[in-house]
Amino acid sequence: MQIDAYGFAHSSRAAAAVAHFEAAVAAVAGHRPAGADLGAALAIDPDMVAARALTGLAAVIMASAPAMTAARDQCRLSQTALARAPGGGTASERALVAALELAAGGDLNVAAARLELHLATAPHDFLAAKLAHALRFMSGEAGAMLAQTTALLPHWSEHMAGYGYLLGCHAFGLEETGSFSAAERFGRCAVAHTPHDVWGLHAVAHVLEMRDHVHDGIAWLAPTTALWSTCGNFGGHLAWHLALFQLSAGDHASALAVFDAHLKTSATCDFRDVANVTSLLWRLEQEGLDVGQRWDTVGAIADARRHDTTYVFGALHGLLALIGSRRLAAAADLVAALRSAADSGSTEQAAVSRSVGVALAEIILSMAENRRSAMPLAAVAARLGQLGGSVAQRDVFLRTLLLIAADSGDDVSLVRLKALRTSQRAEDRFV
Repeated sequence: MQIDAYGFAHSSRAAAAVAHFEAAVAAVAGHRPAGADLGAALAIDPDMVAARALTGLAAVIMASAPAMTAARDQCRLSQTALARAPGGGTASERALVAALELAAGGDLNVAAARLELHLATAPHDFLAAKLAHALRFMSGEAGAMLAQTTALLPHWSEHMAGYGYLLGCHAFGLEETGSFSAAERFGRCAVAHTPHDVWGLHAVAHVLEMRDHVHDGIAWLAPTTALWSTCGNFGGHLAWHLALFQLSAGDHASALAVFDAHLKTSATCDFRDVANVTSLLWRLEQEGLDVGQRWDTVGAIADARRHDTTYVFGALHGLLALIGSRRLAAAADLVAALRSAADSGSTEQAAVSRSVGVALAEIILSMAENRRSAMPLAAVAARLGQLGGSVAQRDVFLRTLLLIAADSGDDVSLVRLKALRTSQRAEDRFV
């Protein structure tokens, strides 16, 4: 057995494969591409359990139907490798493979719980902590994110590999649960400890967004643009945050410039790219700007995926892209697909569709078609947290519900929606 620098126990005896896996974990921690190092590890040891399982979990996090097929393929390979491992593999390996099986089957929260069960007896396994954090984030389980890092941090010290990244995770959990002062303190400590910790950088940006500290947010993010190119598509997300601050400052020209420099060509089939591009363009149009043909690329991507309901949060951003690009027939197809998934599915995401996804999609489509939906706006808004993502990301939907209430003269809903929004964040220029 070999224990790598990040506390993961491997049954693989190939030291070179473990070294590549360590590099892959460092990449995951810093939101950089890990595929090359995982491929190198598997080239050395094709039965490396952790490399197979992490490849599969990375596919799960991409949250599309093709990616989930790839995740299930890697799950079978990792299970075969685990069966061949001495003693049935290490506890780290068994936890990772079990989590992959659950997540590839659509049960993200149960997968996170399996990793957290492992962490109860192996609190130094950084990869398990980071992956559980990511799965809870996708499910909107902010309290669970915070509970996990609160339990882990007493077992850690600043000299341990991954410590700064764990601080960044803790900061984000604090921010998402409304503890803004503590979140900013931990986030700044994370970046001071590990300057390339973009998740810690991101956590502080969220605090400043929630507090409407617009100019502080610009000052925090603008000097980091050189770092964005090193962290894969997460650089686009940081660009999105900077553009939000500029939009809040009323500087539409700068927000558009950030879009054109960092987001215009970044739309891919990864739901995170689609969300960044779509939610910024949607907000710009809500501000009365004509964004021209900037919808075209992301609209075409959403059109190609209009039947994909793998991740409701991603599908709803696809709906915005379809409406923004004036593809209303495709938007209706997507709403129908969400409705079908809600009626027949048994996964966590099917339950999300039933609870909030279908209702929200129907409200937004009704608005696009100049119809008035009978759905209760405030009741739907109260369930937005189930979609996953962050408060800042879900705000695009809450803003839209507010505008629908205002435009339709629904004063009761308007008051309730405004109260909900101001319970989550400071009042801002939009309100």
